[in-house]
Amino acid sequence: MTPQRFRDRHDAGRRLADALGAYAGQPGMLVLALPRGGVPVAWEVARELGAPLDVLLVRKLGVPGHEELAMGAIASGGVRVVSEEIVDALAIPERVIAAAAVSEEDELARQERAYRQGRPPLVLRDRVVMLVDDGLATGSTMLAAVAAVRASSPRWVVVAVPVASPQACAALRESADDVICLETPPRFGAVGEWYEDFSQTSDEEVQRLLREETAR
Repeated sequence: MTPQRFRDRHDAGRRLADALGAYAGQPGMLVLALPRGGVPVAWEVARELGAPLDVLLVRKLGVPGHEELAMGAIASGGVRVVSEEIVDALAIPERVIAAAAVSEEDELARQERAYRQGRPPLVLRDRVVMLVDDGLATGSTMLAAVAAVRASSPRWVVVAVPVASPQACAALRESADDVICLETPPRFGAVGEWYEDFSQTSDEEVQRLLREETAR
């Protein structure tokens, strides 16, 4: 079948939720969004599944000069994941990866303060944790997210995204217990190509959706 484009992230979240019916109402279920673009998607998923919503802070480590290409990612809790395929192919030295990680740690800390606003993270131990983003290209960011969640001893880890490259989905199946990718176009390109509206999600929108979640 021809892959379909999404109108925007909220449309993608509603369509993704339709494919996740088996998880609706499951005890101990928790939806974790990867900010910023994953939050509108996850907000719709959490609403449809009747699950609490929180965020997991992850930052992509972009290749210098080609920042949209991920050579790895860092996540809350000191987790760092490196894309060996990208690093080996471009002969990127460790010092470059380390410098990128230090730079992104500052933004990770800023987002933690901005989005949590003093709220402690939800407890993940023995829970079914669903990680949601707006799409996966290399999968490095989501791999870091899975590693960070695994450190908290959840019962089951699910990755759910509207669109992803076939390679990213395959890589995630090695680390997550379940992977749901609605669309896996063989000629992937970039995540934004599969959305009619892929405008940047602002900090203000993330904060608003999290406030609405708290009030639900």
